[in-house]
Amino acid sequence: MLLADFTFELPPERIAQHPLPERDAARLLILTPGAPLRDGSVREDLSMLLRPGDLLVLNDTKVIPARVFGWKPSGGRVEMLVTELTPAGEALAQARSSKPLKEGGRIETPLGGWHVAEVLGGGRYRFRGDAPVTYEALDRIGRVPLPPYIRGGEEGEGDRERYQTVFARAPGAVAAPTAGLHLTEALLAQLKGQGVHTATVTLHVGLGTFAPIRVENLKEHKMHSERFEIPEATARAIEETRSRGGRVVAVGTTVVRTLESRADGNGGVIPGAGQTDIFITPGHRFGVVDAMLTNFHLPGSTLMLLVAAFAGTEVILAAYRHAIAQEYRFYSYGDAMWLERGEG
Repeated sequence: MLLADFTFELPPERIAQHPLPERDAARLLILTPGAPLRDGSVREDLSMLLRPGDLLVLNDTKVIPARVFGWKPSGGRVEMLVTELTPAGEALAQARSSKPLKEGGRIETPLGGWHVAEVLGGGRYRFRGDAPVTYEALDRIGRVPLPPYIRGGEEGEGDRERYQTVFARAPGAVAAPTAGLHLTEALLAQLKGQGVHTATVTLHVGLGTFAPIRVENLKEHKMHSERFEIPEATARAIEETRSRGGRVVAVGTTVVRTLESRADGNGGVIPGAGQTDIFITPGHRFGVVDAMLTNFHLPGSTLMLLVAAFAGTEVILAAYRHAIAQEYRFYSYGDAMWLERGEG
């Protein structure tokens, strides 16, 4: 497989720069095997696509205000993107400045001094603050880590609320699980009322979600690793779904990656926590997920390959051509797709 097989031309104006006024007002492109493409909406159609007994699996990670600005003793500005907090209260972060930071250097931040405890390479550092760095502290002084294709990454009014799912619980992500942005508490309550069950996993979306594939031969690509957790209750819920003949429906590619990385070979998952670097490409045999809700993804990205593996490469490419022609909104604040498992 070659990267060129999964690229397409996207007019810049199709990239959504702001969320719609209402979360569930997004359009929904519906793909079901053997049926023509259908244009719908999340609000009107998701409840009809889901059946009583289905299990909707959500990623409950919470986006942290990870962008922090500081200054060197010389006055030079440093922009840091916190990717993880350690149990010792240290911050692992990407940092950009006019010159690389040196071990032992001090950066003044709104939280006090951050000392460069270790140079990790690739622009990554381990910082030790005058006081332990906490998620509560980042909430006070950090900015939302919007992806660069949204207004150059600059936080605007409403982003702190809208670049977060309504079910976010566990802080640790530097990017939102964007398919979940379409769901409202009212819509989830409606689905529950019609017999659709829900369960959660946690996958802390990292910077690697935006990392481009830099090799033409996809077998040479090294996938990024992300932290995940699958509760025992979720594993049981999947087992119960299988026993009643329901489907496992993933809300987003992060849920797909989490569940498929822990597939037990019998339609279920092995609960637990760890790191996953699963790279799903056409030819992957899906062991858990039957259908998914997802946004539109970047050309030639690992997520584009995942949806191609799930629904079929030609099916996905045709769907994307349709979406562009019909002026769907793309990427994080964009519209959504409903996919049922096909042949990748």
